[in-house]
Amino acid sequence: MMRGYRHVRWHLAVAYQGEPGAFSELAVRKVFGKKAATLPCASFASVFEAVRRGRARAGVVPVENAVFGPIHETRDLLLSGGIVPVGEVTLRIRLCLLGLPGATERSIRTVASQPQALGQCGRFLLSRGRLQLQPVNDTAAAARLVQEYHDPSLGCVAGRQAARPYGLRVLREGIEDNPENYTRFLVIRRGRKSPPVSRRRASTTMLVASLQHRAGSLHRLLGAFAEAGVNLRSITARPRTGRPWEYLFHLDIDGRPGDPPVARALEAARKVSILMRVVGSFVRGRTHR
Repeated sequence: MMRGYRHVRWHLAVAYQGEPGAFSELAVRKVFGKKAATLPCASFASVFEAVRRGRARAGVVPVENAVFGPIHETRDLLLSGGIVPVGEVTLRIRLCLLGLPGATERSIRTVASQPQALGQCGRFLLSRGRLQLQPVNDTAAAARLVQEYHDPSLGCVAGRQAARPYGLRVLREGIEDNPENYTRFLVIRRGRKSPPVSRRRASTTMLVASLQHRAGSLHRLLGAFAEAGVNLRSITARPRTGRPWEYLFHLDIDGRPGDPPVARALEAARKVSILMRVVGSFVRGRTHR
């Protein structure tokens, strides 16, 4: 159980996108423990819907990768209402080439995986000669595909944790191009407001803002946080649904809305924004290497 949320009745499974053996399932285990019941979902939207309708006690979804940047769909879904972020966890993404028992690196002619995973080990795949790449929904789905086809020329890129459930073996480990490949996952639950966050632990607050098309608008928004001494961890621009050529700025900042510097920054930011909304706050998560 997540520390700090004992008042919540955790009696259902934890939802994640993908199949058993996916990195999202591994993130669930890191947060909720190895014995936590899980609910695999076909899409990020399905994870949010399962949590919103009470079919899952919580959900775990990726929000940012150190190589490919933010996962925009997750941030967009956080604005759909009824869901709040309550925690996070960061995983070191170690990718492997998996194959059937008896298969070798030389026997592999086709490699299946999630498109970003294939991109994250591009140099290794290029070094293997003329490989055919087959994109699928997630890394664990690729492992299941290898099991189902039972073809020694078919391999997949996935985490080590995906080998055992599908009867595969690790042909090569650590094939990612960047050794600093991390993915940050959010823990989400049903609600309109994140639970209180301990003042004694480092925390993050997620915001969304919309600005007028005027010179200096973004400068004034960012200046509100700079003048209050609030650190801006990240900023991402997304098109505003139903408003052509208008954008939403997603911001992650250090601190909680109740902290005096953050409160001052939010007050100033609201004065220069068309829209300013606090998406949620949570304790900074652990990084698992």
